[in-house]
Parts: sequence; structure tokens; C-alpha cells
Amino acid sequence: MPRRGDVKWSEDLIPLEQAGTLDGLFFQRVRRTPDALAYRHYHRLDKQWHELTWADMERQVSRWRQALSGEDLEPGDRVAILLRNSPEWVMFDQAALSLGLVVVPLYTDDRADAIAYILRDAAVKLLLVQDTGRWNRMAEAVEELPQLQRVVVLETQKQPSPREDDLVREANSWLPARGEPLKKRQADPNSLASIVYTSGTTGRPKGVMLSHMNMLSIAHGSLTVVDCYQQDSFLSFLPLSHTLERTAGYYLPMMAGSCVSFARSIPQLAEDLQQVRPTAIIAVPRIFERVYARVQEQLKNKPAFARLLFDLALKVGFREFEYRMGRRRWFPGLLIHPLLRRLVSGRILDKLGGRLRVAVSGGAAISPEIARVFLGLGLPMLQGYGLTETSPVISVNPMHNVKPESVGVPLRGVSVKIGEDDELLVKTPGMMLGYWNNHAATAEMIDPQGWLHTGDQARIDEDGHIHITGRIKDILVLSNGEKIPPSDMEMAIALDPLVEQVMVVGEGKPYLGALVVLNPDLWNGLAEEFDLDPSQSESVGDERLQNAVLKRIRMALRDFPGYAKIRRVALLLEPWTIDNGLMTPTMKIKRQKVLDYCRETVDSLYGDGLV
Repeated sequence: MPRRGDVKWSEDLIPLEQAGTLDGLFFQRVRRTPDALAYRHYHRLDKQWHELTWADMERQVSRWRQALSGEDLEPGDRVAILLRNSPEWVMFDQAALSLGLVVVPLYTDDRADAIAYILRDAAVKLLLVQDTGRWNRMAEAVEELPQLQRVVVLETQKQPSPREDDLVREANSWLPARGEPLKKRQADPNSLASIVYTSGTTGRPKGVMLSHMNMLSIAHGSLTVVDCYQQDSFLSFLPLSHTLERTAGYYLPMMAGSCVSFARSIPQLAEDLQQVRPTAIIAVPRIFERVYARVQEQLKNKPAFARLLFDLALKVGFREFEYRMGRRRWFPGLLIHPLLRRLVSGRILDKLGGRLRVAVSGGAAISPEIARVFLGLGLPMLQGYGLTETSPVISVNPMHNVKPESVGVPLRGVSVKIGEDDELLVKTPGMMLGYWNNHAATAEMIDPQGWLHTGDQARIDEDGHIHITGRIKDILVLSNGEKIPPSDMEMAIALDPLVEQVMVVGEGKPYLGALVVLNPDLWNGLAEEFDLDPSQSESVGDERLQNAVLKRIRMALRDFPGYAKIRRVALLLEPWTIDNGLMTPTMKIKRQKVLDYCRETVDSLYGDGLV
């Protein structure tokens, strides 16, 4: 494990006051380490990984800055970016920020109508789009926006070139051959840098206004809890439009001088991990859940001895982890830990590249069971917590005191307390400036005393670790008045490889039910097991099949209190996606939308008077 002062693993952190702004951070990094490796990206034409130094990035950023300078844009104007994670995302962002423009990040897989709403709401004047195909799919919804004066299309090689007119330009012809050298500008660190639209699980998304100092302070605060080194290599695969990836996977490595490699796609993630061999990754729980499910499926086909060896490796590995955390005494079983690590744990971690020294999970709660598995395998998994409105990190587990059931300790400069209904309240340098054009929503989120209301219920233990216990608005109230938080139950049920998605229902009903979307990769085998036709949607209504799934659910909830009892289950084959409007771009289920969409199915769970 790297140590401070180590010759091999060195630190080169840029102080907040030296950076000043996000573009000032880039300027300082280029001046400090111009020849150091900054980014790796995979070129789809020659099928090779390409590298860019910080000096290379400066030359490219100056080109983008020169092109933006040629548009009719003033400081404070909004420009939007609709790209996959890539060096060009960074180039555009830095060029825009250096001109005092406000960057509006968009999700590449969001629907055209949702993108059009954001562009209209933020009065975006310039839009950068990934490719011709993406522009063609959204052009009709976007072209009529009166304030939009320029669309730049980055890639055109696989599609016919877009018709260049007063609105649309190809990046190749829009960008100059070179730009003027960058200069450090004098700007207010508290000025608006970005408007990030929340996922909008209920109603229209709101524009979160974040300043330069909001994101800089959180990147710096994160580095006071989790060490980061020049020699670290990040693999970036969460969308940069997600504030967690932007702050912790882009600005933070820049502050530390680390290299970032941009993954090709989630389906190619396993291959990218092998090729890049990162030392650090930031992910949402679903990524770790998929790895866990894959391991479980593979174990089913192994002999009993291999399964016993895996279980022993996890048990001894987690005991070794707790010993290092100072929570357990040494015991003789630890003597076989190096052997088990070589035979079992090391082989699994090799599939993640073999060099990971830290994995951060955020964006949603991760199951403590999943966390314990990876910690037992020897991967330092640090769960964190935050909101877009807090830039986003509020807390993270420190390496020397990891509690897998908690979301860690507050970052330096962040104050927390428990308010009414056990709600977690926060004061942080990352606190948003407010919601764009929505003073009422801002006043509802931030009280007159300056505390931001997270909407999450929590407790704080004796070590200062925050434990999220529920969501105020997500509590189900049964007809008998019993209040039940569904999220932990859903997390436990989703650990079953058979379950692709799950939602516990029962608001105003006499008992709990569950909507379960089955894993499409396992559906054919499951149908054959019950002599059902997998091509027929009616097959999911088979009573034997439903009872079998219900039995698996009850096993998953066996350690829960008595209230956590699912009485009925409805099985579905159609997933909840962004395209059908049932998930947000950050992969959160829109509960009310799903309830409305599946109204008849939910009603069928309560149709025969079962009590």
C-alpha cells in the first residue's frame, strides 16, 4: 500500500487558493507537470489506446477556446455538452470555463424531449453533440429552440455528414488548426460554473447551480480522506454528466496529477479493466452487484470443494480486514490468509485488473453484504454519500476506518446534524448556489439557517460515521398504519442473480407485494425448468414460477424484521429503462412512474382479498 513520502508513490496536490477556479486548476496542472500522462482513450478507427500529456491537452483546449471565442457568447452564457466520456469532454469543459461560460452537462442516453426541456430551461446557446446519428434523433425536438445559435457535431465518420447551415457545424471545420496560448484569468471562485440537472425521479428535473469553488472544495476535501497520487490510474466509466464522476473522477485526479483512462462502454468494461489495470475506480453499486452476481453464477458450476474454498476465503478475508481496522483480535486462521488470497481472492481481483488499491461506491446505497464480499476479497471498497446539490460528496469511508454498513465520515469543512424525523441536515462548501430559476424549490431545500435538507433519514455513530436509515418520502404506509422503508428490502432481493430490477409496493394496502423484472439472460433456462414457453409473455403468470420466486425472495429477507414480508409477487420481462421513461439517466427507478405504468399489475396483487 502506498505511503506518504514514498519515493515511488508521490503527491503533488494543487492547493485551492492556487487553482482559484476549475480552469485555473487545469492551468496549474499543465504548468506543474506538462509532460506527465493525463488521459488515455481508445480510438475506434485504429482500435488502439492513445495517450495525451497535459501539454497535449493544453494545445487542444486552446483550439476549443479559440472556436468558442468566435461565437456570439458572453461570460455567463450557457453551453451544453452531450458526449461520451472522452478527452474532448474535458477539452470543451475547460475551454468553456476559461471564457466564463456556464457548462450544462447532458446524458447521452437521455430522451430527446428531456434534453430539449433542459436546453430550453437553461437558455443554452451552443450545444456539442457526439455524432450525426445522435443529432438526427434529437434534431426535430431541438432545432426550434429560439435561443440555440450553434450545434457542433463531433463525429461524422459512420454517418452522412450533417447539413451544415446557420445552426449546425462539424467539429472538424469549426475547430481552428491551433489556438492562442492559455493564460490564467482572474475570476471569482464563487461564480457560477455549471448547471447540473437532477435526475427528476418526480416531476421535471431541476437545474442545480454549482460554482467553481463548490466542486473544487469537494475534490480537495475528498483528498483529505482518501489519498491520491501522481502514479494513480483512474478508469472513468460513470458518465461525466454525473456529478460524482465529474468531481471525483475528473477534477480530483487533475488536482492530484493522476492519469485517467476513458472506458469504451459498460459491456466492454471487463476487457478495459484488464487492459488499463487501474489503481482506482468510482462506480455506482450496480457495477459491483453485477460482478457479484457473475461470481455467484460461476460458483454454481464449480465443485463443492471450490465453493467451500471461496466461502472460507471470504470469511478469513473479512476477519483479516476487521483485524486491520482494529475491531478484531488476531487469530490463528489469519495464517492461511495469504494462501487463500493467492488461490481465490487474487484470481478474482485479477479480473478487475489486479492493481486496484481503492474502489469508491456512490450514487446510491450499496448492500452491506456486497461490500463485505469485496472487502473480504481484499479490495478496499469505500462507500460514500452525497447529492448533486452538494457537489456531490458529503461523506466517504476513510481507508483506515471502513465501516461497510455506513456511508463514512463527513469531508473536512462539512457539518452534519440530525433534524426532525431523523433527517440528515448538511452545511458544506459544496452547497449549491440554488436551483436555476426556481427560488421556491431552493427555499424548500435550504432552510433560513443555511442547513440543506437531504431528505434522507440517518444516524451518526460514536466514530462520526453516518448511517443512512431510510428516505423520508419513500416510506410505505400500509393500511394498518405500519410504516416500512422499502429500499433495504429491494437491495437484498436484487442480490439474487435472477432479479434484474425490483420494486416493493404496498402503499395503503394490507400487505407488501413486489414487482420483479427477471434477468433476461436467465429467463430461458428458468422457463424451461418449469416447462414454460419463454417467448410467451403469459408464462410469467405461472403460479408455480411465482411461488418459486416468492420463496427466493423470502430467503433473501430472512434476516429482516417481521414487517419485511412479501406476500405476493408479479413477474415482468420488460425492463424499466430511460427510453420508456421509468428510469432516470442516473439509473434510479421512478417509483411513481412505474406504479402508474404497472397499475393493473399492482392491482392484481391485491385483487382477491388476501390478508
